[in-house]
Amino acid sequence: MATDVKPNSALVLHSGGQDSTTCLAWALDKYDDVKVVSFDYGQRHKIEIESAKKIADHLNLEHKVIEIDLFKELTNNALVNHSAEVAEGADGELPTTFVDGRNIVFLTTAAIYAKQMGIPNIVTGVCQTDYSGYPDCRDEFIKSLNETLKLGMEFPFEIHTPLMFLTKAETVKLIDELGKLDLMKYTHTCYEGKSPACGKCPACKLRLKGFEEAGTQDPIDYE
Repeated sequence: MATDVKPNSALVLHSGGQDSTTCLAWALDKYDDVKVVSFDYGQRHKIEIESAKKIADHLNLEHKVIEIDLFKELTNNALVNHSAEVAEGADGELPTTFVDGRNIVFLTTAAIYAKQMGIPNIVTGVCQTDYSGYPDCRDEFIKSLNETLKLGMEFPFEIHTPLMFLTKAETVKLIDELGKLDLMKYTHTCYEGKSPACGKCPACKLRLKGFEEAGTQDPIDYE
């Protein structure tokens, strides 16, 4: 059975963090029908999912949480191995927080879900400007996967990456311009899963740097 395409609809991959919340604000400004999906994959910063729920409830949006167990079964990294050290990559190595295949699985799963609802637009907060060295955050990867999903499901998917070439400071300015800066108080970014946030992990440092450079007060608390 053919699926009716709803061109003015979008599905936002929402972790509950700063970037995906900015993408959600972007999608709400651009599309009439917006739905949200989050993934519970055993991450140490699982508190993000609670943030995503709060934001979806605040905006009265349909929000689905999908559990994915395969990463803790197949990979060893600091996001699914809670005893591993969170550290940036050195000498060309990937950060300990990189999860092999995560964005491939997330975007593919999101596309399957989106197609059932006739949603062609998929929005994700990946960025290769201020990113942590993750290969699955690059523009060339997204373009490649976009073509694969269209071919594999014969559906006119379009993966949107509003933050791809923005710095963290520009991301802060974007959500402010969209009139949704207040949503930042609900977000969680800390890789350590702490609230108040640790302020020391790579994610916290990048977030703090972005707010500082944007000249805007970060509304969340830090240790």
